[in-house]
Order: sequence, then structure tokens, then C-alpha cells
Amino acid sequence: MADRYQRGLDILRSLAGEDEPSTIRSLADIAPDLATYTVEFPYGDVYSRPDLTIRQRQMATIGALTALGYALPQLKFHVNGALNIGCTRREIVEAIMHVTSYCGFPAVINALNAAKEVFASREDPEDAGGEDGPADDRSRYDRGWEALARIDGEAGEAVINSLKDIAPDLARYIIEFAFGDLYCRTGLDLRTREIVTIAACVALGSALPQLKVHVHGLLNVGGTREEAVETILQMAVYAGFPAAINGINAAKEVFAARDAEQ
Repeated sequence: MADRYQRGLDILRSLAGEDEPSTIRSLADIAPDLATYTVEFPYGDVYSRPDLTIRQRQMATIGALTALGYALPQLKFHVNGALNIGCTRREIVEAIMHVTSYCGFPAVINALNAAKEVFASREDPEDAGGEDGPADDRSRYDRGWEALARIDGEAGEAVINSLKDIAPDLARYIIEFAFGDLYCRTGLDLRTREIVTIAACVALGSALPQLKVHVHGLLNVGGTREEAVETILQMAVYAGFPAAINGINAAKEVFAARDAEQ
């Protein structure tokens, strides 16, 4: 038990950038046991697992908290934590922007405003380079369709085909905006984008078909089954065990389908 607590406290301190993290202080007078659990389970048990890096875990957490929409104080903590462990402002902004397709513009705008407050409170210099859009000048549709086919493969194409007879414009918006605009942006690699997407879909709880598509997507861009499982498992901390269990069962179906094709 002491090892779990100390292991978690070391990770929490690295994120918080202080020896006595505010997460612990704020609960000490009302629910000290919850303060202990907060150190032991999210950080001592989950964050210390080896199949995701701490940077990947922070990107996943930022994506999930953005998608949830009601956890801005926790989002600010993890934006600050991401900076403390070496993530850039650009990466954080890209991770938040990326989930627009999954949780909508209001949640993303609120999250970006929260991130902006964190950036303004810090003394470290801003990241160099500014913001860049898609890296090529093809039409939004052409680059979006190429990205969808490359990332999500047959699973993504099946989604588009299912919409053609009832909502062809929605299919076109998915290709142009979700993939042509967002997925083609520089600043965050595709593997991380898929980890962020999986985290957001699990956190939402209502997007299991889309989660399956993006588990395929993570594997298609070089991610591993272990990374998919770890991302979903981590969401037990932020979205609860039912959401994580449902997510794991969805991933299990994807793995079985891919095994059957071999």
C-alpha cells in the first residue's frame, strides 16, 4: 500500500510541479480518504503502467476531459501537468481542437479558453512556430478522403457509405472537416491523434461504434493493441468503470475481427 501511494505521489508531483499538490490539499479537510485514493489509483496504479508514456497519457486525459465538458478545473490541472512533463502548448491545443468532431464546438471552445488561462499563468516562453493548418494544398475533400482511407481503412469507409443514401452531406462534412481539416493538421502525429480520439469516444460513453472505428485506426497508423487497451483502461479514472468496461469490450470485438482476417 505504501508503495502504491509513494509511486502515485511521485507522478502527481511531477504533473503538479509542487511537493504538496493542490489535489491533496483541497480534499484534506472534507474527504482525506478520497485524497489518498486519488493518489493511489489514478497515479499509483494507472499512470504508472508501462504501455503508454506519460506524455501519451496526458494527451489522452486532455482529450477525455474536453469531451466530458464539465471538468474544466481538472482540465486546467492536466494542461498545466502536460506542460510540466514536456508537452508543448501546440500539442495541447491540437489535442483539444482534434476532438471537435466528437464532442462539438462548445466543449472545445470552453476547453481552449481554460487552456489559455493556464498558459497565461505560466512564466515559461510560448512555443515557437505558431499554428499550421493542413500540410498540403489539395482540396479538403481529396486530402480528407485519403486520410480517412489511410487511417480508418475499411471501417471508416463503411461509415461514409452508410450515410450516402440518407445524409450524403454529412458524409462529405466528415471527410472534409474531421479528416481534411483536423486530421491533416501538423502539430500532433496520427498515433497520438488516435489515442486522443479513443479517449474522447470512451469518455463520451455514447460513441461505441465510432470507438471501434478508431481502435482500427490506431492499429492502422502503427499503434499497438496494448496502447488501445491502456487508453481505454485509463478512462476508468475520468469517465468511470462502466465506460471503460464498454470500451474494452468494443476493442475486444475489433481485435477478434482483425484476427479473423489473418
